[in-house]
Parts: sequence; structure tokens; C-alpha cells
Amino acid sequence: MAEAPPALEIRNLHKRYGELEVLNGISLTARDGDVISILGSSGSGKSTLLRCVNLLENPHKGEILVAGEALKLKAMRKGELIAADNRQINRLRSEIGFVFQNFNLWPHMTVLDNIIEAPRRVLGQTKAEATEVAEALLAKVGIADKRHAYPAQLSGGQQQRAAIARTLAMQPKVILFDEPTSALDPEMVQEVLTVIRGLAEEGRTMLMVTHEMNFARQVSSEVVFLHQGRVEEQGSPQQVFDDPQSARCKQFMSSNR
Repeated sequence: MAEAPPALEIRNLHKRYGELEVLNGISLTARDGDVISILGSSGSGKSTLLRCVNLLENPHKGEILVAGEALKLKAMRKGELIAADNRQINRLRSEIGFVFQNFNLWPHMTVLDNIIEAPRRVLGQTKAEATEVAEALLAKVGIADKRHAYPAQLSGGQQQRAAIARTLAMQPKVILFDEPTSALDPEMVQEVLTVIRGLAEEGRTMLMVTHEMNFARQVSSEVVFLHQGRVEEQGSPQQVFDDPQSARCKQFMSSNR
């Protein structure tokens, strides 16, 4: 039996802002069930990499494949690559969940309405179907009692858990987490990490930019260390944390212990 294509494949990705090369030929493969943590100091290109995957940022070069399907891209005048097929990018975006640093919930909608909006519009679910799924997801992330609250009435940790439930409601093939705990007070970090850990244990495919070193070490199947827009070190958590080969990765690990 032929092996299934990777859930997500990034090939030779480049991104620049003016003269500044933010991503300099990054390649990454996430197979089904992989949890890949992306580490690196500020400005190493971590968030830009995630944002290029679903074209929240436009790369200048490279290929992106979701479950073996290449994203169709075309070059703009300044060399940026944009989606060449709107229907395709909309469909693929619905298969790539994105959990932002600052939650991005709609403030004028209740938590429940935040979660059922996209499944109804994009997946064509009825209100009853979407609500049933949403209530199960809110219970799963531990905030079933907040379904009729508005985002402003929730703590940061509750908002982020609502945002994760919203992402899961779209049944994504891959979930991208962009520093999901960096906007949270320390006592709320754990409640969000617990939810993400549960997703890892379920076998969800995830790419996660994080500063939480211990967490990355525990849940990742692979760790990628970026430096100046390149993959400087890549391997199992044990190898990258305990026996890094590159001087920059060694330095980063010792200063983040």
C-alpha cells in the first residue's frame, strides 16, 4: 500500500521584507500525527513561517502542499506569491487550523456563535449540527459553562481555549499554533497547554511556535530550531535539547533553561 502523502509539506520557502530575508529556504514535512515545535529567538522567522503556510503572509519562493495537494501560486509584480485559485485557497485554509497569539475571537459574538460561524458558512452545517459539535468541543476544552459569554467576559486562558475549540470545529488536517500562550498570564498558560497536550495525545498533526521549552520537549515528535530564517537544527526533542550540534542552538538552549 502506498504511503499517505504528508499532512503538510513546505519546500524551499523564501520570504523577504524589502532587502531583509526573513525566511531563507525552509523545508519542513509534517506527517499525520506529527507534533513539530518551532523554536528560535525573536526575529528568526518562526511566526512568518506559519503565516506563509496559509498565505496570511505571501512568500517569494517555494512550494506548500497540503495532504499532497500543491497550493497553486502566482507571482505578483514585486515577486510575492499569491493564491492563483481562490476556491482552492479557501478550501485549503479550512483544512489548516490557525490558533493566534491573541485569540482573534469576534468580540460582538458569544463564544458559541464564534465557534459555529465558520462550520455553518464554510462546511455548510445546519445550526443544530454546528451547535452540537461546538458544545462538545467547549466541554472538551473545559469551558462549556461559558458558551453564552462574550470574549471580553473571559480570562485570556478561556479565550484561547475558545479559539482552539473554534479551530477544531473546522475539522482541520493540520493545526498551526503561533505562540498560543505568549499573551497569557503565567497562571493561565498551563490550562491552555493541557488542552494542546490532549490534542497531541489524540494524534492531531500540529506545528507550534512556542517559548515553552519543557512543553515542547514533552509533546513534540520533532523540534526545529530556526536562526535568521534558516533551519539551523532539526531532530527529536532529545537530540535538539540535550545534544544540539550547532553552536547557535547550544547557546539558545543554555540561555532558555
